[in-house]
Amino acid sequence: MSTTRSQLPRPPREDLLIAAAGLVGGVAMWALGLFNNPRPPLGGGWVLLPLAVMAMAEALRRTAPSAALAFGAVALAGDLVTRSLLATIVMFSDVVYAAVLYGGPRLSRAVPPASAALTAAVTVGTLAAVRDPQALLVGFVCGLVTVGPAWTGVIVRDHRNAAAAERLRAEQTALLAEMDRVQAVTAERSRMARELHDVVAGHLSAIAIHATAAQSLDDRAATGDALAVIRENSVQGLAEMRRLIGLLRTAGGDEEVSAAPTLDGLEALLAHARRHGAAGGLSFALRDERSGDPLPAPVELAAYRIAQESLTNALKHASPGEVTVALTSSGGEGEGDGGGEGALTITVTSPCDRRPGPRAPGSGAGLVGMRERAELLGGAFGAGPVEAAGGTRWEVRAVLPLGESARNAADGGSGGDGTRRRGGA
Repeated sequence: MSTTRSQLPRPPREDLLIAAAGLVGGVAMWALGLFNNPRPPLGGGWVLLPLAVMAMAEALRRTAPSAALAFGAVALAGDLVTRSLLATIVMFSDVVYAAVLYGGPRLSRAVPPASAALTAAVTVGTLAAVRDPQALLVGFVCGLVTVGPAWTGVIVRDHRNAAAAERLRAEQTALLAEMDRVQAVTAERSRMARELHDVVAGHLSAIAIHATAAQSLDDRAATGDALAVIRENSVQGLAEMRRLIGLLRTAGGDEEVSAAPTLDGLEALLAHARRHGAAGGLSFALRDERSGDPLPAPVELAAYRIAQESLTNALKHASPGEVTVALTSSGGEGEGDGGGEGALTITVTSPCDRRPGPRAPGSGAGLVGMRERAELLGGAFGAGPVEAAGGTRWEVRAVLPLGESARNAADGGSGGDGTRRRGGA
């Protein structure tokens, strides 16, 4: 029994006040003799019974609108066969309004046409019974009591549904905006991590290699040379860090584009590698077999960074021998300006035998960054040992598409994980 009671919703305080006000008003009308039907079938105090039932229906108008409408219809029928009180009729119109507004979808759809049909039936029946045009007033009153509240409830319910839909749409828009913001922040953090790694990894790797060599040598002159190299790379690394921090602090994007390195700087990159690799027996060569067409800026930046990271790994891990950087382009005409599809292939090979002497440790982040740069452009990346005529060599190969597909991939792509790797800064 207690479970059943707990499942019944308690009427809101406002509904109880409305029911009490209607009941008190009806009793006051009965006491003053204000009736609507001068010659009812039932006289006396019978009119108070429909009033009490209608007041109960008013109390249930929001918690049980279907039951309230049923009780209200019975109470209205009883009121019409008694002396009839205006308070009972007014409360019934409010019950009809509440049934449309707070009832379920089926009830709210059924009440307006049912009220219209009831009004039409009452009008036609009254005309047929009394054969007097004044009977149309009965139909008007019936429509005022039923059709008017029903369609008012429809209008208010539609406005509430529209407002709820707009709130839901606003919440969904806010959620999507937050998801986009999180994705944008994550993508920017990844881009900053790649850029920071590529900017300073080469200098720090050279510092680590020469510091390790200085610790293992007793020659004072060689130690001095190593310290000079360490100082040079420290200064250059700090300069690169300051440049990157300055770019991050600027609000616009023009500075970043103008400061981005291009493939024209490969010769300077190789010259820097030759200075640090000569002590380890490394030589460096560049084979540029590209066409003369300009490359899209994202492709050129990615190719430069891949070459830079590959040369850094070669300085850290390669055996004595020649390190080769090869650039080739393929595809239809117009690939350079983005009008057609083509590809830029960058291949860096280095000796892969075991290297004697000191080497710098690596975490593998370099290969991950190179793969992400290639996949952001919709390209392909691979790194691993290959068999060649002169022995086993380590090959880094990236294929970067040109044209509109590269720009689209750079705008909306996402990075991936590296596969087989040999190390990296």
